[in-house]
Amino acid sequence: MPGTPHDNGTAHDNGTAKAEGPPDALVRELACATVDAVESTGAFAGGVYLRPGTPGLLRLAAMAGLPALLFHPWWRMHINRPFPVAESYRSGQGVHLADAEEAMRRFPQLMAGLPYPFGSLYEPVGEGRERFGVLVVLRAATPGRPVDPGDRRRMRDAAHRLGTRLAHLADRGTPVVWDDPPVSVQLPARTTPPVRTAHLDGDPATGALTPDDTLTTILAATPTTPTAPAGGPHAGPAGPARLDGFAGMLAPEDRYGVWALARQVAGADGPVSRRIWLRAGDGRPCLLELTGGAGHLHGALVDPGAGPVVAAATDRLPRGVVSLDRLGRIVFVSRSGETLLGRPGPELVGRPLWEALPWFGKPSYEDHFRAALLSDEPVHFLARRDPDGWLTVSLYPGHEGLTVTFATADRPAYAPGSVVSPGAGLGSPADRASMLYRPVALAIALTEAVTARQVSAVVTDELLPAFGGRQLAIYLLGERQLRLAWETGFPQGFLDRFDGVGLDARLPGVETLTTGRPIFFESMERLAAAYPGIPLDAHVGARAFLPLIASGRPVGSCILGFDRPRGFSPEERTVLTALAGLIAQALERARRYDSEAALARGLQDALLPHSLPELQDVETAGRYLPGTRDMEVGGDWYDVIDTGAGVALIIGDVQGHGVAAAATMGQLRSAVRAFALAGHDPEEVMSGTNRLLIDLDPGQFATCCYVVLDPATGRTRAVRAGHLQPLLRHPDGTTEVLDLAGGVVLGIDPRAGYPVTELRLAPGDLLALFTDGLVEQPGTDIDEGIERLRSALSRVGTRTLAETAERLIHEAMPEADRSDDIALLLAARTAGGRPRPHPTE
Repeated sequence: MPGTPHDNGTAHDNGTAKAEGPPDALVRELACATVDAVESTGAFAGGVYLRPGTPGLLRLAAMAGLPALLFHPWWRMHINRPFPVAESYRSGQGVHLADAEEAMRRFPQLMAGLPYPFGSLYEPVGEGRERFGVLVVLRAATPGRPVDPGDRRRMRDAAHRLGTRLAHLADRGTPVVWDDPPVSVQLPARTTPPVRTAHLDGDPATGALTPDDTLTTILAATPTTPTAPAGGPHAGPAGPARLDGFAGMLAPEDRYGVWALARQVAGADGPVSRRIWLRAGDGRPCLLELTGGAGHLHGALVDPGAGPVVAAATDRLPRGVVSLDRLGRIVFVSRSGETLLGRPGPELVGRPLWEALPWFGKPSYEDHFRAALLSDEPVHFLARRDPDGWLTVSLYPGHEGLTVTFATADRPAYAPGSVVSPGAGLGSPADRASMLYRPVALAIALTEAVTARQVSAVVTDELLPAFGGRQLAIYLLGERQLRLAWETGFPQGFLDRFDGVGLDARLPGVETLTTGRPIFFESMERLAAAYPGIPLDAHVGARAFLPLIASGRPVGSCILGFDRPRGFSPEERTVLTALAGLIAQALERARRYDSEAALARGLQDALLPHSLPELQDVETAGRYLPGTRDMEVGGDWYDVIDTGAGVALIIGDVQGHGVAAAATMGQLRSAVRAFALAGHDPEEVMSGTNRLLIDLDPGQFATCCYVVLDPATGRTRAVRAGHLQPLLRHPDGTTEVLDLAGGVVLGIDPRAGYPVTELRLAPGDLLALFTDGLVEQPGTDIDEGIERLRSALSRVGTRTLAETAERLIHEAMPEADRSDDIALLLAARTAGGRPRPHPTE
């Protein structure tokens, strides 16, 4: 595991932030918001996810109260994955999980990776329609009790404040994006030892911190008199701004913690005193006390008091003792600990544990540390220090840090391979222990993937990180040929030469399928030796070829690529082979799903109108967009019919998706056309269609709006069956939501009545009929979507009807990811002339 957290270029040089890395003003806002959220909700850790430069992702930008490097697998989050961070960002709503049971029920993939008893709260961070990221806190579980409404409110308030400040930064030209590793933030202390002596460093008149010789000695810094730079648009009161010179002496994680605490103290209405543990220049811990309020701030370094006594007491113990802060930094090592570890204390104190003692950085040990920090329960395990040395290790967590005790132990009677031989491979039981959650998460995610593309994306997101892979290719079998269905990480165009190869080709991707046996190559040299002349994309690396076989039927083959030579343990080969079977079953299911979806799309294309009729004094335009998730094809439809007695405008929405919905849609469209062309009035058209749907498919429901317009007079008669109210735009731009009388949805009551509403359209009036896919978004009220559409329609100006339709769809539904299909029908009464027909989409 890597060592110290990345500084991200935010360290000060005489109070000025470096140019590289994220802007310091942004980091300060993230640090202050994280500390505020953690403290206001009684949490033990927190962080902020922000959008990176790559669309569709979130990245962990700041983390307080936990070592960020222990949570590296969660640094990057796809916004469409079934995790609470992603759901909060997508929906714009908070996600509040009281305990592990609730989290397992709602987000099993989260608990597959972090199976510990903790609670968590997530709130989206944004301003207006701009969404920057998500604020997160982790806290003790409250089994059987929901999250307190007060904590929900405090979490929302913290996220709202952060969103406002980030929007202000963005307005001032600071990019609110994150592409770096997360910054760590030290939390203020909750409990501290009694104070023996204090060295107050400040000017009572101004509140400015002026380090004296004592402060300088402890922090190993040159005495400076800080000045007050422009602390950014939300630097807070004058006191925190004067911390720049002092903060420049600190480690990055301490600097941001001090800044967050300083803003709290100086911004308090009355006198307040708070403390925070810091790492001095020599690595030893020191305690800073900030006092102030009402814009003033004073600082003092306080003597913890009992340090020598505690050190002497621990030296008498037969077990070694190491104390860590919540960020994993070593703050104390007993003499017996120095002896057992074979390292003097000065070489250890102040450094992250996994940097000072690299053998502690094995994944299986990391999992134990995560368990202790998240569950707040002691954890005990056996560790191997060197080829001949074994230790029993105990972890005792607390709010201020982690106490680690250890003692020598005999070699166990049975030790997993990776414990006996450190670094033996990811597949050994111990080294894979903490990463098994990825295969488990893969299995869970595969049950949710519907299309072949979704299956392939899940494999990329879950399988590659689990085993350290960099390349992935999936070939599917069709007509005795393997067709490339998905690839990532290979040189562009390299795999094209293997696309469409027959089952008689002597290639590892073919032979793994025809024989049903996985093939593993620990190096590219072995691959080249086994298959002379085979084209290689690299000369260094390793490859695994897995057969994709579902219930005895060949589906295709999967190729995993690694950048460096590596072995594959027996356990790892077993896991990969089992996962290949799960992937094959998911792909087989997706293939059937894709076939049904293609059939539904073809059926719908055949049933929807390909062009609208040319009409006198009426111009029309229609649009249909399928959903981009799940089945994609729904039952939305629209139609325009010249009945001879008027122009019938119809829009409807059949419940459900897929072939059944598309087929029902076609039947309803045909029924409405038949009733309309037979000369029935609007109420009879709707009543007859309702009875027909009940006879055709009991249990199937649909909404519909049917409007008949007389182009010559503008007289309009309309009926609704549970459908959304249309919009009416007048020539001056005034746009209103109509209030049409309505009946129940179609398919419920054969005796239902559908009252007719009469109105008159003036020349230039524009009528908009639409389905709920255009105005409904998860986590928001549908009335907000209707208002957004009404506002967009009022601003269209003098655009053509076709341009208006495009603009409405773009403004009312800006998200490319749609869970429902969309139908839109526009009709404008013109002053005369014969407009051209508009093709539909």
